[in-house]
Amino acid sequence: MISLPKILRITAIGATLLTGTVFAQNAAIVNGKSIPKAQLDKLVQKSGQADNPQIRDQAREMLVTRELILQEADKRGLSQSESVKDQIEQSRIGILVAAVFQDFVEKEGISEADLKAAYESVKTQYTGKEYHVAHILVEKEADAKAITAQLKAGANFEELAKTKSKDPGSAPNGGDLGWVSEKSLVPEFSKAMVQLKKGQTTDKPVKSQFGWHIIKMDDVRDLKAPPMEEIKDQLKQMISSDQNWQKAKFSEMLQKFRSKAKIQ
Repeated sequence: MISLPKILRITAIGATLLTGTVFAQNAAIVNGKSIPKAQLDKLVQKSGQADNPQIRDQAREMLVTRELILQEADKRGLSQSESVKDQIEQSRIGILVAAVFQDFVEKEGISEADLKAAYESVKTQYTGKEYHVAHILVEKEADAKAITAQLKAGANFEELAKTKSKDPGSAPNGGDLGWVSEKSLVPEFSKAMVQLKKGQTTDKPVKSQFGWHIIKMDDVRDLKAPPMEEIKDQLKQMISSDQNWQKAKFSEMLQKFRSKAKIQ
């Protein structure tokens, strides 16, 4: 036979284990009402921030605050108020309408004609030239002039860029900036760049807010829009965010629903 003190100890251990399990499954317990840990996990995930103890504490406090307010609303009978019920219902309807429209747009709202029209609009923005350039960036004008003299004497531009340039992004690649447009660069750089012909290097260093540049023109070509397939996702986002398009598509959606419905 097990003695009474031993039974009490076993019971206490069991209660402790059970309590630990309950708290492990819940983020908090507010006035006896459990807030599941799954709610906390979801809130942290939706925050878009890195999961860490500080973020979890903030999210937990938010859930506790929300639960306290909900409990207080029940105590005051507000959840049974016709006015509150009506507002909740209107919110529910609004959320469902938005969800149905979003689903409609994703599945059948954006037509090929919409995409082509948007693409033609985007293409008009691709005018002028684009330039494949390289540069060597230094802090002092004297250093820039010395490098310019070395280049005129036959030194290799790429090697000098790797050893002399202060631009961490382009220096390892021999100063290569890739294909750029005139508008994408600071004015002083662009003004000197567009005057160069293929294969030319600036005769004098160019001053900008970043320092002194020696610019080399590798190639020039007409600016062209990328193929429609490459920017399809961006086009869809652009189309779906246009308010006039949204209104037209919403009307189209309602017409489709009505055409299939039996309304008496």
